[in-house]
Amino acid sequence: MAQRGGFGPQPNMQQLMKQAQKMQQQLADAQAELAEAQVTGSAGGGLVTATLTGGGELTAITIDPKAVDPDDVETLQDLVVAAVRDAHSAVAKLAEEKMGPMTQGLGGLGGGLGGGLGLPGL
Repeated sequence: MAQRGGFGPQPNMQQLMKQAQKMQQQLADAQAELAEAQVTGSAGGGLVTATLTGGGELTAITIDPKAVDPDDVETLQDLVVAAVRDAHSAVAKLAEEKMGPMTQGLGGLGGGLGGGLGLPGL
């Protein structure tokens, strides 16, 4: 006898709930690991480095004295911006490594990584 609607057998709801709970825990674990991570970006061949948490919070800027030229503050400013951008890129890459495998099958339910996880700049 043909099934109506063509949906096939009904999924086991208990099994689906277990899978959802497991995925939710894995996601929470990955978010916690990401929040504790420290990433560094650099510019000018390492003259300026920026350190961010995995959540995107800037925690440190290091400037090599060789990068400081009182007659050319603009270059130093550009290096700082570039280092922070580099660090943000590292956060995005780390987030993709940690969260990507879990979010790939969700069909965009997370609104993209940054939007769904509350990670700034992603």
